[in-house]
Amino acid sequence: MKTRPHLVPCIIAAAMALIAITDLPYGYFTLMRLVVCATAIFVIVIAARSSQTWGIWLFGIIAALFNPLIPVHLTKGLWRPIDFLTAVALVVAGFTIKRREARAGGEA
Repeated sequence: MKTRPHLVPCIIAAAMALIAITDLPYGYFTLMRLVVCATAIFVIVIAARSSQTWGIWLFGIIAALFNPLIPVHLTKGLWRPIDFLTAVALVVAGFTIKRREARAGGEA
């Protein structure tokens, strides 16, 4: 967990994105947007510190799509594959992006 502090938030956000594929009240989607956006921003920070450029770009797009302040309004038919692909991306990032370990002796 020291090298992957984003793993649990990624799994939670992925589960919420998968649940969003079903028909639920609008309040759930608002909460899911908040959780996915916050997790995407967290992954961006970890990816930037790990020089994982693909993670920065991919989760920048995900954060923009799921931001709760300026919602992107799409049809349910468009959101379903986006939710599914977002869940896959979150799980993949959770297991593949690793935070760099600090070197012993204060070296940078």
